[in-house]
Amino acid sequence: MGVEGSEQEVSCRAVVQLRNVVLPRPHGELRLWMLIGLPWAVKVAGSSFPLPPPIVPASRPCVLFRSPMSRIAYVNGRYLPHKRACVHIEDRGFQFADAVYEVIALRAGRPIDEERHLARLHRSLAALEIAAPMSDAALKTVMREVIRRNGIADGILYLEVSRGSAPRDFAFPKRAKPSLVMTARRQRLAARLVEEGVGVITVPDLRWARRDIKSVSLLPNALAKQQAKAAGAYEAWQVDRDGNVTEGASSNAWIVTPDGEVVTRPADTGILNGVTRQGLIGLLGREGLRLIERPFSVTEAKAAREAFLTSTTNFVLAVVSIDGTPVGNGHPGSLTRRLRQLYDAYVAAQGGVR
Repeated sequence: MGVEGSEQEVSCRAVVQLRNVVLPRPHGELRLWMLIGLPWAVKVAGSSFPLPPPIVPASRPCVLFRSPMSRIAYVNGRYLPHKRACVHIEDRGFQFADAVYEVIALRAGRPIDEERHLARLHRSLAALEIAAPMSDAALKTVMREVIRRNGIADGILYLEVSRGSAPRDFAFPKRAKPSLVMTARRQRLAARLVEEGVGVITVPDLRWARRDIKSVSLLPNALAKQQAKAAGAYEAWQVDRDGNVTEGASSNAWIVTPDGEVVTRPADTGILNGVTRQGLIGLLGREGLRLIERPFSVTEAKAAREAFLTSTTNFVLAVVSIDGTPVGNGHPGSLTRRLRQLYDAYVAAQGGVR
């Protein structure tokens, strides 16, 4: 019947009927196969389209088709309903955090900065001596199929590559085959956060020394995020033994000095070289703004003119307080707002949005 998704036989306990519904939309017809019954109606763009009541015996068995918009995950060659997706109990990503991952922003169904994400993925895999699960061309095909099956326009795509499953042992197994998992979901940052900015707290950096590898070993990050949540803050900026900010639990950290210089920590082994960070550095150069890559202390950050964070899920987001101390006037600064607009335009262009 041209319906995607899995099917399941159920007992119809109400008056139902599988009907083909065609609704107009700007770029052609929207054709839906729907299981309907009283008093159901279809709503599109705020308009309601009531459906005439069908007459089907309530006791008659029928086939229920899951909506094509239900979440679908990719696991090692198979597309599965999200709730049924799983890996082997001895997958090394599960037992040892022996895995790497990427989170890629999606706009209009297109991956943003795809090549940078794949380059970082390969760098992380090489650092851990994990083989790529497939070619980049094949990986891109799977990515687009996951996006399509989930019907995502604006959101994120998550992919993880582990060393694979093998009998539990710390040393690398000789014959393990890399495992690839991929999911996608809708996500947009709340406009209020962009307009008002966010608060951060500072916490000791408890992570391992190779933070440049995007490993799934994220327990210290989770602990920092939980501290931030408990304190009513949006993010936790992690601080090294010298009192300098390394980065956020899931973002890169930036300040704007009183002289208008944009400062962020160098991309060494102490931080993850964020893809949004890389994109913004390119925009700073294009706009002729002065960037300095150096460590900065918590004290300097609190005295900064502006502060902000960057990440795939936040793009450029103003930080208006640190440990309860207002940054600048306690509102998003003019340069941060400008950089947010520049980055939004950069993303929109990649998504084909005008």
